[in-house]
Amino acid sequence: MTLSNLPPLVTIFGGSGFVGRHVVRALAKRGYRIRVAVRRPDLAGHLQPLGNVGQISFVQANLRYRKSVDRAVEGSDHVINCVGVLFESGRNTFDAVQDFGARAVAEAARNVGAKLTHISAIGADAKSESSYARTKGRAEAAIRETLPDAIILRPSIIFGPEDGFFNKFAQMARFAPALPLIGGGNTKFQPVYVTDVAEAVARSVEGKLSAGTIYELGGPDVLTFRECLEIMLQTIDRKRPLISVPFSIASLMGSIASMIPFIAPPVTPDQVVLLKSDNIVSAKAESEGRTLRGIGITPTMLESILSTYLVRYRPQGQYTRSGRAA
Repeated sequence: MTLSNLPPLVTIFGGSGFVGRHVVRALAKRGYRIRVAVRRPDLAGHLQPLGNVGQISFVQANLRYRKSVDRAVEGSDHVINCVGVLFESGRNTFDAVQDFGARAVAEAARNVGAKLTHISAIGADAKSESSYARTKGRAEAAIRETLPDAIILRPSIIFGPEDGFFNKFAQMARFAPALPLIGGGNTKFQPVYVTDVAEAVARSVEGKLSAGTIYELGGPDVLTFRECLEIMLQTIDRKRPLISVPFSIASLMGSIASMIPFIAPPVTPDQVVLLKSDNIVSAKAESEGRTLRGIGITPTMLESILSTYLVRYRPQGQYTRSGRAA
């Protein structure tokens, strides 16, 4: 095969993460050459079996360091940014990773003439009180200014084998006598399956999505925080009371937990702010077809997937008899 006949090269920032690894798999199946840009390439070897020999390569890159970003995108036809942080840790702040880092990726892609797909989040708003949502919003503005043809995907909470939502609360349910319903548990979510998100990304690379468009990705069902926990508890065959915790108390608890070093807090004050707003696909996106169904993807039901990876949280794991909740 000559150089001119090589498949397009796609560089994926954060390709070893929760969403990134599913994006790698989706693109590998389509035959793309894949370059995974991560801080620790030595820890990304688990991605190699997702493609053929030589199809997936690795490069060291850190969004906080612009030169490493520029080096990572050299020769790329398409760039995907999957990097995001749910809470700040050390130098990995929201500003550094989700604002400065996203700008750096967009500028680097523009400089090499590559197309860009950026994974943002529903609720991204440059004027938000939440630092997470505010930096996501600023990043979107910078990307649209730098690369007007960039495609931005805004998912609701993402579920899948390595997710940080259902796994977190299922783990808590193993030991905690009760689970917290922050703000009463009325916040609405539209959980979206990670494989569906990865498929949307892959279709953007294939050119099947409209350039310069923001898509909102949600699952088939809108569920409250309470309903999400009830479904999770039913899935793992455990009974736990759900206790309402006011936003103010949850924020205080998060502040205290955030001061404990080397431990990821169960909730942060910034996440409490996020929980004050619903996290669902907008009516405008629905009407304009800027959704999973709008691009031809049938959203996967939450309950059809949860049991495939939460089984380990059951009292006797896979051997737990249905209906014998602990």
